[in-house]
Amino acid sequence: MRIVVTGWTGQIVRAMLERVPAGVEIVALRRPELDLAIPRTVAPTLRAARPDVIVNAAAYTAVDQAESEPDLAMRVNGEAAGEAARAAAALGIPVIQISTDYVFDGALDRPYREEDPVGPISAYGRSKLAGERAVAAATENHAVLRTAWVYSPFGRNFVRTMLGLGETREEVAVVADQFGSPTSALDIAEAVFGVARNLLARPGDPSLRGVFHMSGQGETSWAGLAEALFADAAALGRKPVAVRPIPTSAYPTPARRPANSRLDGGRLAAAHGIALPHWRGSVRDCVERLIAAEQGA
Repeated sequence: MRIVVTGWTGQIVRAMLERVPAGVEIVALRRPELDLAIPRTVAPTLRAARPDVIVNAAAYTAVDQAESEPDLAMRVNGEAAGEAARAAAALGIPVIQISTDYVFDGALDRPYREEDPVGPISAYGRSKLAGERAVAAATENHAVLRTAWVYSPFGRNFVRTMLGLGETREEVAVVADQFGSPTSALDIAEAVFGVARNLLARPGDPSLRGVFHMSGQGETSWAGLAEALFADAAALGRKPVAVRPIPTSAYPTPARRPANSRLDGGRLAAAHGIALPHWRGSVRDCVERLIAAEQGA
């Protein structure tokens, strides 16, 4: 199986490159050969790479900056996603689109299901929803995988940011009234490989296609996640760090965040037989890896 994936430095792409299973070849495309900010260049580049499956994992992910650059976010996350799907349609192959909880407004009082109404409250969320719709319009042979609160040993993310702050602070203030399911990019990568295999193995099965929610099991707040990772770090010899819970109103940002980012992964489990691990163990694994790397282990 030859998977062509957009992006190079993103968390999910780096996780896929690390966890690639036997019998799978990954071709990761990046600028200048593939520039999502110029959507018309996407389809020819993807077709030339001769994929069996296309995974569109690259995105404009600067959530706050998107408020001042909505057109760029829309080109990258919306228009380019449609171009990737049209390339897949022309080749007669499946496309996997990575999406986000930000397509919802966060007002629901339970985990979101795929059929729940969307209503993004940020420019980033609107651009990602546009990408979902462009993919669906271009080809039926697609799987949109919505995830949330992604972290990993790579790049910029909440877990790495908190560990960095913990080196110099005794206490960190963290938002406590936003809830979600932290999701390891390494767990996402393995799930993407599973979805890709299923799509190729059962090309005529509509139950494997459409929108699916894919996040870590369990739920917590940002403050709860910070407390957990600081506890893991302390168990490995780091100094203790206290977490001071604060409301969203005390930490204003240009883009609004959903208060509820919980996603119900039941459909993914039923159709693809895939359920991601509980967030707690995956966070512990990430913290252990990051601290071991610091210590040269």
